[in-house]
Amino acid sequence: MSKVNMKRWLKWAVIALVVAVVAITVLRTLKERKQQKDALTEQTAQRTQNVIELAATDVVRAQARELMQGLPISGALKAVNSALIKARVAGELQDLSVREGDVVKAGQVIARIDPNEYQSRVRQSQEQADAAKAQIDIAQRQYDNNAALVKQGFISTTALDTSSSNLLAAKANYQAALAAVDVAKKSLQDTILRSPISGLVSQRLAQPGERMAIDARVIEVVDLSRIELEATLSVADSQAVRVGQRATLQVEGVGKALGARVVRINPSVLAGSRSVLAYLSLDEPAGMRQGMFAQGTLGTGVSAGLAIPLSAVRTDKPEPYVQLVENQKVRHQPVELGTRGQADNETMVIIKGLKEDAVVIRGGVGTLRAGTDVRFTQPAKLTAPAMPLADAANTGR
Repeated sequence: MSKVNMKRWLKWAVIALVVAVVAITVLRTLKERKQQKDALTEQTAQRTQNVIELAATDVVRAQARELMQGLPISGALKAVNSALIKARVAGELQDLSVREGDVVKAGQVIARIDPNEYQSRVRQSQEQADAAKAQIDIAQRQYDNNAALVKQGFISTTALDTSSSNLLAAKANYQAALAAVDVAKKSLQDTILRSPISGLVSQRLAQPGERMAIDARVIEVVDLSRIELEATLSVADSQAVRVGQRATLQVEGVGKALGARVVRINPSVLAGSRSVLAYLSLDEPAGMRQGMFAQGTLGTGVSAGLAIPLSAVRTDKPEPYVQLVENQKVRHQPVELGTRGQADNETMVIIKGLKEDAVVIRGGVGTLRAGTDVRFTQPAKLTAPAMPLADAANTGR
């Protein structure tokens, strides 16, 4: 190889070496920067993961409570007093002016049945009664004449007995005619339909001009001043139910819970379903409507103890536990569950393994790692009687 070629080869070798060194340096720098960025991201994520923000509504204190033990109940609301007004005589319906939602008073005329036919029947019965009374007069005169003739010896006593029987029959016919008059007058009175109770019209089941049969339904009136729940219980559950027991109900469309009391228990078992009906009177019937669906819990007893919401108990470990906030950190505390019940419209459970006023994280927050730092969004107080949140976080076992 000539010296010229040798110089050229060395020149290109040096250039390639320089380029390789620069490339290696750049790659190493980029790798180090990526590692630093990943480390920074991991540290930021770790710091974020180790701090959780909670609102005051995300925690609850363990407090001594009385929990109501009871049975789940449901059913439809019904008015204690209701009336289904029916036609008591057949005929054409007239003067029906009330409609659904109208207020009616007890004794108010609701409608009429065409009275012409029944007025004619009253007149017919009265005429028949007058005719029967005239027959009494004839029979009485005949009896008096025969009695005088018997005394004079002109006729036998047999004829007098016949006259006496005719007189008695005439009197009986007259009494029957008077009874027929009363029946006709009663039918005429029945053409006027009156409301037996005060309340609201809930159903209008006929229209003016219709030909009504006997016992055909015309309107229904309900008195909403007294509302009760008709709850269906199994035979076994009904053994624990007593008149006077209290219940908490949630009615569809009503935001607040309503109180109720057992006022009656059906002594018979329903043949088809083999169930027992219990009737609960609502404490506040205002605003309720017949047919609204209600469900709730009927209290059959009371238990007391340290209680927390059942939803705050975690079961993703072999033993149940709760998540506490102590010293601004999350701690997992195993607990022993006791009796369940209702308090403040929430399912609670009596619990062992906690101190009173321990700050428990509600179930809606989710599972948090033990040791996670806790920061509250605002230093609000918890359920009364409550300590400031900073003191509560330092309270625990």
